Amino acid sequence: MKRPPLTIDPGDPRPIWRQIEDGVRLSVATGVLAPGAAVLSVRELARALQVNPNTVARAYLRLGEAGVLEVRRGEGTFVAADPPVVGDEERRRGLAEEAGRFAAAAARLHATPEEALEAVRKALAGQAGPRKEEER
Repeated sequence: MKRPPLTIDPGDPRPIWRQIEDGVRLSVATGVLAPGAAVLSVRELARALQVNPNTVARAYLRLGEAGVLEVRRGEGTFVAADPPVVGDEERRRGLAEEAGRFAAAAARLHATPEEALEAVRKALAGQAGPRKEEER
């Protein structure tokens, strides 16, 4: 992996480690990072995102504990061969959190509800990776 599949938003109220964790989870869920794929080392990702390596290490530790990433001694960090599928409750909770952030941004931009919904439709249409119905 040459560049990180995520970005950090200083205006996002989530801690940076959580933004990294969520970004990696999204990349795995959408197929941007395939099972078994190598991920950047803690130092490489910290350098690329211009954050403290301890912040990246915290995100990677949590992702390892959740079974999303696995560390292979002497080889590096990889996406787990069989990463966990997001459960219904976690999906609903995550969608509600993200919808709240999006709604606040839409309000700051004085967007109408129709404009906001159209933006969401376009963004969803542009997402990579097929969704498997059996995972839902």
